[in-house]
Amino acid sequence: MSVYLGQKAPEFFVNTTKGPVSLEDYKGKWVILFSHPADFTPVCTTEFMEFAGKYEEFKKLNVELVGLSVDSIYSHIEWMKDIKDKFGIEIPFPVIADINKDVARAYNMMDEKTGSTVRGVFIIDPNQIVRLMIYYPAETGRNIEEIIRTVRALQMNWNRKLATPVNWKPGEDGIVAAPGTLEEAIAREKSGNKTWYLKFEQVN
Repeated sequence: MSVYLGQKAPEFFVNTTKGPVSLEDYKGKWVILFSHPADFTPVCTTEFMEFAGKYEEFKKLNVELVGLSVDSIYSHIEWMKDIKDKFGIEIPFPVIADINKDVARAYNMMDEKTGSTVRGVFIIDPNQIVRLMIYYPAETGRNIEEIIRTVRALQMNWNRKLATPVNWKPGEDGIVAAPGTLEEAIAREKSGNKTWYLKFEQVN
């Protein structure tokens, strides 16, 4: 089974730094699953620390963070310990030990040529549908603020059925779905809207 945008996220039952975890455990919550090629990698270390720093903000959004690497639990533990010892930051979320690379393959995160995971991010909604997939190159750090912004946009659509325009920020107007019939399009223009296909709606 592979991962597809807008479809059910592949199930997993795995061992993590917080004990056994399955995707089913998170039903009813938003999940951000993010992968790393290996422990002790420098760019990934900065990302782990930033995810940890934003952990409470994610929790307020009903988001659970789940990290992944193909290294062992013992390697993960040592990496987490080193981050705490050297930078004073405790990693509060579970990190999957994907030694057999089953989750990495299910989520299309395997670089089979090198045998390592690519750096992916997946946002999974409370119905466990994949709503976003991003793959980053090894040399480019993820923007955690952009991930939070995207979660907020997806949640507004979930609650209000409004899309978001370019560079949308929380509190700004959303976009109403385009009309599905000629009659609806004409009625929208007659109501004073600038165009039949683009209509903004204020978000309270």
